Amino acid sequence: MEAAMGFELAQMKDVDVHTVDRDSLVDIREVQIDGKLPGEQRFEDFLRQIKNPYCYRCGKIIVKVSFSNTDATLEDRLEHYLATM
Repeated sequence: MEAAMGFELAQMKDVDVHTVDRDSLVDIREVQIDGKLPGEQRFEDFLRQIKNPYCYRCGKIIVKVSFSNTDATLEDRLEHYLATM
């Protein structure tokens, strides 16, 4: 299952902002995270709502997320982000 998730994340990461259907992207302003949930559940809830954490909208703007070449994973970055909310 983890390998399948890794494959799906790789596909999400490769979305081209020039060809993606804007209407298929989630507007991050509509994502609501319950800060009372434990960190792992907040992370899962965020992924469920945003659908693609690498490419989403903020209003009319398409946002493409990328990270520096480090050992930190997307999960590490999102967990840190959600823990500070």
